[in-house]
Formats: sequence, structure tokens, C-alpha cells
Amino acid sequence: MNLSQDTAEMIGLQAVAWLAANDDLLPVFLGATGASEDSFRSGLEDPDFQGSVLDFILMDDAWVEGFCTACDIAPDHPMMARHMLAGGPVHWT
Repeated sequence: MNLSQDTAEMIGLQAVAWLAANDDLLPVFLGATGASEDSFRSGLEDPDFQGSVLDFILMDDAWVEGFCTACDIAPDHPMMARHMLAGGPVHWT
């Protein structure tokens, strides 16, 4: 199953909202990326920023599971959305 661009962008927004509401994980993201709370707020609707949030969430299966459960989406949808958002993975082969 393929996601539409609109669905990918919606998942990106959901990822940002989920991370913003996660008091334990948000500081980890900010520390790992060097982002500030202001830059986090200003990047909410930026597909590149949403992609970076999805990249972060996709680093840990427990984070993916928590995000997907909270947002009621299939576990493969965050990766599919990430591939569709700006700055998605580059295939060198």
C-alpha cells in the first residue's frame, strides 16, 4: 500500500505533535539535534523538519510503537511517510 502525499504530511504533523507532547522524549530530541524549543515550534509545518522528527522516532522500535499506538496508525506508515516527505532518504544505488 502506498500513502498519498497528503497522508504522509499528516503523519509528519502527527509525529511532531506526538513528540511535542512527550515530556520524556522531547528533551532527547532537542539534545540530539541541537534544536531549540523556538526552532521546534517554527518548524511544525516544514516537511524537512517533520522528516527529521520521523527520522528520530524511527531510530527506536519502542518510539515507533508508542507513536503508532497513540495516533492509531499502522507501524509501517511512519517509514512510508518519511520516504515521501522532503529530504527523504537518498538511494545511492
